[in-house]
Amino acid sequence: MKIGIVGMGKMGEAVAQGLARYGVEATLRGSTRTEESAAEVRERVGIPCGTDNADAARNAEIVLLCVKPHQAERVLREIAPVLTADQLLLSICASITTQQLTEWSGGKATVIRAMPNTPCLVGEGMTVFSAGVGVRPQQLEAAERIFGPLGRTAVVEESLMDGVTGLSGCGPAYVYLIIESLSEAGVKIGLSRETATLLAAQTLAGASRMVLERGVHPAALKDEVTTPAGCTIDGLMALEDGKLRVTLIKGVLAATERSKSLRVG
Repeated sequence: MKIGIVGMGKMGEAVAQGLARYGVEATLRGSTRTEESAAEVRERVGIPCGTDNADAARNAEIVLLCVKPHQAERVLREIAPVLTADQLLLSICASITTQQLTEWSGGKATVIRAMPNTPCLVGEGMTVFSAGVGVRPQQLEAAERIFGPLGRTAVVEESLMDGVTGLSGCGPAYVYLIIESLSEAGVKIGLSRETATLLAAQTLAGASRMVLERGVHPAALKDEVTTPAGCTIDGLMALEDGKLRVTLIKGVLAATERSKSLRVG
């Protein structure tokens, strides 16, 4: 694959490094805002990188748009003259619809919208795709090959993408707050901060792996840990009393509504 990465920020670099790390055959070219940052990308990532967005997009089979949402229209109109009907435009810009992406890019390239999250930086991310009009199955497969090495992927209807943003896009922050809180509890009962954080983070990592690999409903896995008259049920009762469940649901809903409100145009 020939991939042009427009916007070599953290996610752009994560994609480039993930493709190299997992042996995905691809020819990469990137662009960024300043020559200084372009030089840093060339040194860190080892791919051609400059400040000309159109140059990064020209002749690429896949154009990966990794700029901030408020920059998307300007950058797309800038690269529109070099885009062709044979290209796939793959955007990770939050809240920007496939219709807007198509309009701003001149309507030639087919469009897929993606929502990755920051754990992609360590190969444990979640990326969700929504295909625009005219996207071929092989193009969607190509998008999955790009982000697959960075974690897991899924495909949803575009109407659900704000919810995806609220759940998995923003979700790492919720988990960090939970880890921080569990770590505080560990310190309270006498553990060192380092040990408490290790216990909290690895417990969440292990529990998540159980859900993903065993394919069992989380409630059933919870029941496996909750023995009659044991310690776990008392802990769960305290969490339910504090309305942890409904608070997390409200957090996702609030972030979803905020994503809708950020829609440009």
